[in-house]
Amino acid sequence: MNYRHAFHAGNFADVFKHTILIGLIEALKAKQTPFCFMDTHAGRGRYSLDGSEAMRTGEATDGIKRLLAATRVPTLMHVYVNLVRSLNAGHEELVDYPGSPLIASLVMRESDRGILCELQPDECTALKALFRGDARFSVHERDGYGAMNALLPPRERRGLVLIDPPFEAQDDEFRIIEKALGDARKRWPTGMYAIWYPIKLRQQVQPFHRWLSRSGFAKVLAAELLLHPDNSALRLNGCGMVVINPPWKFERQLEELLPALNALLAQGRYGQHRIEWLARE
Repeated sequence: MNYRHAFHAGNFADVFKHTILIGLIEALKAKQTPFCFMDTHAGRGRYSLDGSEAMRTGEATDGIKRLLAATRVPTLMHVYVNLVRSLNAGHEELVDYPGSPLIASLVMRESDRGILCELQPDECTALKALFRGDARFSVHERDGYGAMNALLPPRERRGLVLIDPPFEAQDDEFRIIEKALGDARKRWPTGMYAIWYPIKLRQQVQPFHRWLSRSGFAKVLAAELLLHPDNSALRLNGCGMVVINPPWKFERQLEELLPALNALLAQGRYGQHRIEWLARE
């Protein structure tokens, strides 16, 4: 694969994804019993915003950097911004941005456990170095979908699987995710699964939503943030997150979060957001 997230670290899609991720982990912490967090496409875990890749695109400028001066923001956004700030203590500007594994590690408890999968060798090497010494986490250089098949359900019997692939072949990736979720449901139907997806053309997303609505999972909640109309394959117009078996009343947190993200990250007059139950027994 040619995708490198370093070019996109801290962009609007990261802001959307990571604020929701924090909310899901905080919900799991409401119970004292430990949980397991699995990241199927973990990346390198930490990115340099002053590196050549991030500087070339400058996407963090219209992402995380827009939130730094915001006031009176929803709780999840406040936690997220403070977490990113804490990683940049001593710097006048943001120079480091945490990927999903590092964000999860900073929110999780000592008793919780993490499984991180990354297939690209150089990215996995960096990920292993980042988590060396953190006994809570195991890092695997392997296909994340295969890891789901091998390692679910976790011994804790509760937790979260984050599926955040690069979507280099968009339609094919949706079909691969459907297969992985269908297999996972047979072994762990009550598990929580969060699936991030890009939005370029709406017709590419609709079959995925239809599949989820009849997948057999009891509850499936979809949240989306669009900065541009979803009618061009030439750019990332928005993104979504599907949460299977979401925490109780999690949609209320999204109803508070998404309008704030929409307002702070807008790039024109076409910005919109939506929350929809795809399945709800």
